[in-house]
Amino acid sequence: MGTEGMGFFEIAQKEPDRPAVLAPGVPVSYGGLHAEVNRLSNAFGGLGLRPGDALATVLGDRPEFLTVMLAALQSGLYLVPVNRHLSVPDMGWILADSGARAVITESAFADGVATAADEAGVPADGRVSVGPAAGYHSMAGLAVSGSAEPPGKRWAGSLMPYTSGTTGRPKGVRKPLLDTPPEAAADLLRRTLIRRLGLEPGDDVHLAVAPLYHWAACVHALMALHLGHAVVVASRFRPEHTLELVQRHRVSSAFVTPAMVRRMLALPDDVRDRYDVSSLRRVFHAGAPMPVETKRRAMDWWGPVLHEYYGTAESGPTVLAAPDEWRARLGTVGRPVDGVQIKILGADGVEMPAGETGLVYTSGHPGFEYHGDPAATASATRDGFSTFGDLGRVDADGWLHLDGRAADVIVSGGVDVHPEEIENVLLQDAAVGDAAVIGVPDDELGQIAVALVKPAEGVGANDALADALLAGCGKQLAEPKRPRRLEFRASLSRDPSGTLSRSRVRDDYLREDAD
Repeated sequence: MGTEGMGFFEIAQKEPDRPAVLAPGVPVSYGGLHAEVNRLSNAFGGLGLRPGDALATVLGDRPEFLTVMLAALQSGLYLVPVNRHLSVPDMGWILADSGARAVITESAFADGVATAADEAGVPADGRVSVGPAAGYHSMAGLAVSGSAEPPGKRWAGSLMPYTSGTTGRPKGVRKPLLDTPPEAAADLLRRTLIRRLGLEPGDDVHLAVAPLYHWAACVHALMALHLGHAVVVASRFRPEHTLELVQRHRVSSAFVTPAMVRRMLALPDDVRDRYDVSSLRRVFHAGAPMPVETKRRAMDWWGPVLHEYYGTAESGPTVLAAPDEWRARLGTVGRPVDGVQIKILGADGVEMPAGETGLVYTSGHPGFEYHGDPAATASATRDGFSTFGDLGRVDADGWLHLDGRAADVIVSGGVDVHPEEIENVLLQDAAVGDAAVIGVPDDELGQIAVALVKPAEGVGANDALADALLAGCGKQLAEPKRPRRLEFRASLSRDPSGTLSRSRVRDDYLREDAD
């Protein structure tokens, strides 16, 4: 039986033996996963959860995340996936700000989550752990007590991700709940996002390797289950292990970040050549533009399978570039998908001509609000268009090119310097493992660009390398845009999804400089 026009819940009832989760652990069928989802859904009432409430998770990348997500999405709940790497105070802030009535975690994080939940006022009866943890309900115990039959009242819930907080406190992205069953919400997803990305039902295998608390990774796993695909959940990203999973499970789709691709490309040739990746057909990346040379090398290795899009937790994907489209317009992140419009506005709100950089505004995506922050919601919108702080330009044919974040622009001697432009030049050099460019105060120019570089594995940091890298920048960048200094670092501040917080890197740098 085919899965055309069906979502997870319908597939689970009509094809219960279809593989749903292949790894880790014992494979789970759609029917088996559906039963666990129903048991957890039926136990939510005992945790004090009612439709419209927020349920938070602080979980590693594990199959139970999928169970919790699907249960929330058929119980009318807002699911708030919390980054497990956050500090306890930051976790507590999100739990409090979201108004979470319950939180589901696991043994490894239970102590910190308990402290955060105390600070946020999450009731003791609303705390659940996947593994053993004092003061928590057992998720397995809740599942045993609940019925495997669907709940009597089924109401579509929604994801409520929090922004990464690279320019201030994270903000909850809240969308209105639909008074409709989850099957209708899945159908809407198929007719919009799934169709826009060119995904199709069938027997594909999706690799969930980016952190599931990240909105894009979470949504890609959800889309896979609504299409009848099997999902492989990687507990964490490891370059060679990722290739091994692709080969072992004949993975056909995945969502990755540019940082992950760079780390896989950095593997020795003989290691990369060990693994058969010919099963890959659609690998999506987003979050930051991928340097041109990195993407070229990846497609020389994997074939024309890298699909890029620009989008945020607020908007979803708004522009898309297929592999052949990207090759024809190197560096683009795509052209608007059906129903989406783009404007580039200057600081004065006037639309910029083709080729000129300004704030990227988009329309045609679902409505949203920043939870509890109407001022932030209002400041992000203008005449039906929304901006999320990204700078870009649109060429004469309507293709979008990104130039970084407005908050990261370095004004040096009156010239706008975009850090990503310098970083992309540095990252083309095989001696560079990672790079971050920040603006630091300067008495003469106001700010100067300083490049912080993590050398590639096995490469020594020395003055000769610094001079060579600065010379390379001098050949490719106009004089005002070149970094004035280059320093080496053992690591740079990226989260597991690959997001770089230049504000944090800059704060750390200035703190070190002051000591």
